[in-house]
Amino acid sequence: MGWILFILGTLGFHAGLYGLFKKANVDAWKALIPFYNTWVMVDLMKKKKTWFWLQLIPIVGQFVTLALVVDFSKHYGKFQFWEHALVVFLPFVYLPWLGFSKEVRYIGSEGVALYKKSSLREWVDAAVFAIVAATIIRLFVFEAYTIPTPSMERSLLVNDFLFVSKLSYGPRFPNTPLSFPFVHHTLPITGGKSYLEWIQLPYKRIFAQPVKRNDVVVFNLPVGDTVINDEINYGSRVTYYEAIRQAGGDRDAVWNEHGPIIITRPVDKRENFIKRCVAIAGDTLEVRKGIVYINGRMNDIPAGAESNYILETNGQPLDPDQMRENYGIREEAGELRQFGNTQYEIFLTADQAKEFSKLPFVKNLQPVVFTYPEYNQQVGGADIFPNDTSCCKWTIDQYGPLYIPAKGATIDLNEANYKKYERVIRTYEGNAFQELNGKYLLNNKEVTTYTFKQNYYWLMGDNRHNSLDSRYWGFVPEDHVVGKAWMIFFSWENGPRWKRLFRLIH
Repeated sequence: MGWILFILGTLGFHAGLYGLFKKANVDAWKALIPFYNTWVMVDLMKKKKTWFWLQLIPIVGQFVTLALVVDFSKHYGKFQFWEHALVVFLPFVYLPWLGFSKEVRYIGSEGVALYKKSSLREWVDAAVFAIVAATIIRLFVFEAYTIPTPSMERSLLVNDFLFVSKLSYGPRFPNTPLSFPFVHHTLPITGGKSYLEWIQLPYKRIFAQPVKRNDVVVFNLPVGDTVINDEINYGSRVTYYEAIRQAGGDRDAVWNEHGPIIITRPVDKRENFIKRCVAIAGDTLEVRKGIVYINGRMNDIPAGAESNYILETNGQPLDPDQMRENYGIREEAGELRQFGNTQYEIFLTADQAKEFSKLPFVKNLQPVVFTYPEYNQQVGGADIFPNDTSCCKWTIDQYGPLYIPAKGATIDLNEANYKKYERVIRTYEGNAFQELNGKYLLNNKEVTTYTFKQNYYWLMGDNRHNSLDSRYWGFVPEDHVVGKAWMIFFSWENGPRWKRLFRLIH
């Protein structure tokens, strides 16, 4: 549907210019040649040729072209704001009307010079330009993002404010172009959807670059396609699919309880998450005793990554104030918890763990590792992707091996692979896919193999025991990737964290 609208829009746009050129006594065929038509328009409007060359700037150039067409409409006596809005939003309809209506005539640059804007109009035009420019930057260049949870500590802290580069992996065009500016998926005050689904465009990314291993990535939550719209108790905290598992697989029970607030979201309007890419397309991932291995080799541990340890003192109690001042361990952030006379749960980076193991008041320091079947409900078993212990008795610390799908790669279809890649094949790649009596049906045709259509990634939080990530909901498709976390421009905790300002993210 999106491509049909694009083709019709392109044809209407050029047909309109054909009529407008004819009225200006210019050879009408020139209107049908991309870029050359705007060269002619710049000549007719007596503008500097710089305006033509600005069109060649990626992304921004498209809006320069639109600005030129709006200015061109003035040469046919169209000065009202609503008329310019029609040029912007319905050029494939409005331009043909201008080009072939007997009521519209060409007045040239001399006619435009006679028109003067009111002060109010100047302000309105300036405001509209500012909104459009800011929207373009937010969609295609960079966007501000706030760290809401401790899943990336200590690489990124709660209330770090950072810029996300949309250019690093190539700007992604929105699936839902009709949306309220500067709002993600929910309108303020009313709480309704911030977007219209009348037009949904297919996935398109220009100047695409693959995500690199160990990049910090912002992405749309893959299992956020269907949401129980109660952010306090559900939302992305307890996903729709997790709620179904908690109900023993009874989908009807979930709908009976939450039906009025269950909503669906297109890819670009799903919740934004931020994690580290530990495995890229084509990798085989495994987690052994909490350590990530990629293709059999231990992956680099981020300098700021922290995990929890059991610390036993020699009888001396830990002073929370000293822990904060000397080591940055914050009791109020859940990084220090006493559960015995001399025992504590403490969150440390690898370097801190080495330092603590040598301190005189530390009797013993052991990392917490969850192994199967010694796990609780949050860290292993059916709550861990692919949510089936018959094939995968995994925990967050003992996971895999698992192949990360790559575009063009082919896998054999068997019971284990069906459970691991079922959602990829059906939901992310848009196929009818099922297992029936030991046979695999793809779009109603029996198959024994499957070839992937796009790349996938595996994202994990640096705070490995306090992160809702791929270990719980699986692969991140490339069309869900938003951008690369680039720089912390501000940070706050009871006041500015001055040392974190303008820090590049690694």
